[in-house]
Amino acid sequence: MKRVPLESLNRRSFLKVAGTAAVGLPNIITSNALGANGVPAASGRIVMAGLGMGGRGQGVLGEFLNFKEIQVVAVNDVQKNNLKGAEKRVNGKYGNTDCATYEDYREVLARSDIDMVFCGAPDHWHAQMMVDACKAGKDVMCEKPLTLTIGEGRKIVDAARQYGRIAAGGSQRVLQDFGRAACAANSGRFGKVLSANANPGGPPRPCYLPGQPVPDNINWDLWLGPAPWAEYHAYRCGRAYNLGGKGFRTWEDYSGGMMTDWGGHKFGAALHGLKVDHTGPSEIRPPKDGEPLTYVFADGKTLKVQDGPAFVCEDGNAEKNSIRDLKVPAGLRWYSGGANSLVGDFIHCVKTRQSPFRDVEWAHRTATVCHLGNIALKLKRPLKWDPVKEDFIDDAEASRMVDRPRRGPWQI
Repeated sequence: MKRVPLESLNRRSFLKVAGTAAVGLPNIITSNALGANGVPAASGRIVMAGLGMGGRGQGVLGEFLNFKEIQVVAVNDVQKNNLKGAEKRVNGKYGNTDCATYEDYREVLARSDIDMVFCGAPDHWHAQMMVDACKAGKDVMCEKPLTLTIGEGRKIVDAARQYGRIAAGGSQRVLQDFGRAACAANSGRFGKVLSANANPGGPPRPCYLPGQPVPDNINWDLWLGPAPWAEYHAYRCGRAYNLGGKGFRTWEDYSGGMMTDWGGHKFGAALHGLKVDHTGPSEIRPPKDGEPLTYVFADGKTLKVQDGPAFVCEDGNAEKNSIRDLKVPAGLRWYSGGANSLVGDFIHCVKTRQSPFRDVEWAHRTATVCHLGNIALKLKRPLKWDPVKEDFIDDAEASRMVDRPRRGPWQI
C-alpha cells in the first residue's frame, strides 16, 4: 500500500490526497463479498477505521466488529502496543492480515475508501479528530467525554452540520445503565420531575511530574498534539482509571477528570430525564454551607452533585429500576431503528442519515455541564450562564475558561 508522506499532510492538503492510500482489491472475490452467509455485499457495507486504540478504543471497536455490515480496514494509535493489539483484534475477526496500521490519524482520514471512524483517543484529542473527520467527509463517533473545553463542543457541532456528517458522542450508560430512571421519571407515574442527583467524581489538577526518557513505544509529540508541551512521564499518558495521579484523567491538560468522565454518563442521564439536554443551566453554585455543587435551570429544576435518588418527583423518587419493561414515553429520545445499543443506533443513523441518540449537540450539552462544574469549583463562586450564547454573564474571568489555546498546528 502506498504511504502518504506526513510532511504532505498539513491541514490544507490532507484532504487532497484521498485515495492515495486506498486498500488493494482482493485477487479473489469471496462469497462473503457477494453477500453470502448473511453478510451484506461489499457494496452495502460501511467501511470503518478506529482512531486512538487504547483499552476503551479497542473495546468499542470490538462492538463495531460484531455488526456484519461493518468492515474495519484500518486502525491508528501513537503507541505501538495499542496499534498492534488493535490490528490483531481486527485481523483475528476477519481471519486475514488486511488491517492497515497508522501512527498518524491524518493518514487514515486521507483514505477515500473509509466511510466512518470511531475515536477512542484521550480527551484532549477528541475535538481535533472529530472536526478533521467531518472535514474529510467521514461520519464519526467519539468516546465520551466529547470535549476538553466548552468551546470545542460548539466547533464540533458546527463542523458536523457544515459538512453534513453523522456525528455522535459515546455514552452508552445514559440509556443502558441509567435510562430506566429517566423513563420512570418522565412516564408521569411519579408526578412532576423536580430535581436530579448525580455524583460523577472530582475535577482534574495541574501536573508537575518530572521528565523521563521517552520510550521507543510512543510518539510523544503526537500524543500531546494540541495540549501544551510537557516532558514525557509515564503517568501523564497512563490509563489508570481514577484521579490517583497515574493516568491522563488526573491532569487538566488532557482531561476534565472524573467530573467529565463519569459525568458523560451520569449527567447525560440526568439531563435526559429532566428534559433539559437541549439547553443548559442558568446558574451554577459551588459547594457551600453543606450544599453540594448545584445546577439551576431556567424552569426551576435542579441537578445536584451528590448521591441520592436519581430523580426527585412530586409523588416520589424515580430510581434506576423503578419501572420494568416500560414503554418509552412520548417525547423521550431513544435508540433508533430498533437498535439495542449506542453503537447499533449510530450505525443505523449512518445508513439512514437520521440524527443519532447521542448526536453531538446533546453530547456537547452534557459535556458543557461537566465543564461548568469544574469551572465553578475552580473559581469557588456562583456563576451565571447563558445557554444560548454559551458564555458566562458579566464574568470575564470565567469566560476565559470557556476555551483554551491549542499548541502549534493543531487548530480547529
